[in-house]
Amino acid sequence: MDWYGLSRRRAGTSPRSALLALSLSTWLCIPVLRAQTDDAAQRIARDEIPNIERTVGLRFRRPPAIAVRSREQVRQYLNRKLATEYPPAELEAAQRTYRAFRLVSDTLDLRRMMLDLYSEQVAGFYDPDSSMLFVVRGADPAMLRVILAHELVHALQDQYTRLNAILKLQRQNDRQMAGQAVMEGQAMVASLSAMAPGGQAPDFSQAWGAIREGIRQQQSAMPVFAAAPRILQEGLLFPYIAGGEFIQGFDQRRLHADEMPYNERLPVSTEQILHASKYTTHETPARVIIARPPADTLVYDDDFGEFDTRVALETWGLSEGDAVTAASGWNGDRYLVLGSRSGTALVWAMAFDTPADAQEFERALRRGWESANQGRAGAAGRKWQVDALDVGGVKVVRLVDAPLAWAGWRKVPGVTVRR
Repeated sequence: MDWYGLSRRRAGTSPRSALLALSLSTWLCIPVLRAQTDDAAQRIARDEIPNIERTVGLRFRRPPAIAVRSREQVRQYLNRKLATEYPPAELEAAQRTYRAFRLVSDTLDLRRMMLDLYSEQVAGFYDPDSSMLFVVRGADPAMLRVILAHELVHALQDQYTRLNAILKLQRQNDRQMAGQAVMEGQAMVASLSAMAPGGQAPDFSQAWGAIREGIRQQQSAMPVFAAAPRILQEGLLFPYIAGGEFIQGFDQRRLHADEMPYNERLPVSTEQILHASKYTTHETPARVIIARPPADTLVYDDDFGEFDTRVALETWGLSEGDAVTAASGWNGDRYLVLGSRSGTALVWAMAFDTPADAQEFERALRRGWESANQGRAGAAGRKWQVDALDVGGVKVVRLVDAPLAWAGWRKVPGVTVRR
């Protein structure tokens, strides 16, 4: 598992993005057998560097730094990172947000979930802060070669585009996720191509189902991941699989070997990752702004993006097909989680491409949110409503869920859309 993909600036961390992406070794399921040393890792890396340079289309400007650590050393390192990157107040706000959206149980301990996931999955990671590539001691040489190939791609990327610039975006979950998908997708495609006979990576457009099935079959080996809520599971897989599909499409379209989707060419939304035409036509989402009631405190604000919206609908009981259809007209969103004297209030607004898209989503959201609230403790003291709005000619759907005594019900927060 990569430290790139889980390191976030504490002021801008999104709840979903706070969890690291799965390592390639997770679904390869290669057993851990033999000890390794720094020298052995360096030798394998030297052998793989020419293959990585060939498959990516870039040359290393300087040799990557590589170190081997024990699993206990890695756990201690991750524990320190968590304490630094995610102080208690930030984690509490993220946890409260998940709960407000009915995406996790009210008993989820987010910090424990994160640390246990890191410890269960970690096999190697690239740390942009130190420009170091780490692998866990004890890996079989075949496994070590796979891990190093993947992490070498991240080290190479970091020499041409600042990975931390993506990670340190503030309150831009969707944009972070899109950037991460490029980097993890390229690392997947390039490392598998470098190691595959004939240099051909698998077709990622067909990979979602196979990987999900593989994970179901390996649940006994990954009990923490298997027990994680859907929003975390799907979010962890997305950068690798959807990102791999995006990179394969980009590689087919590019005119030069060193042409990269970096910097100003980086996708700005998961919509652009999921729909190639949105990327090639440079379609950017609208900026949705929700007026905050002055009497309330802001617990958390961010956006979901098309992909997390899709997963949320599935979590609330919609079929995968219905969720994909309902979220596909997404054109920007924003949510506020508010603290008030009467309790937590949630306001979520989403803009759509067409009136038909908005109508489709409104129906899906009503059905999903009603299902999510059935039998929920404390529901009797709350109310919710879904509204269809026309904001300057843009169709918007707004969800409000708050205690009955919430002062904001007297004047529901307004929405502004900027294009």
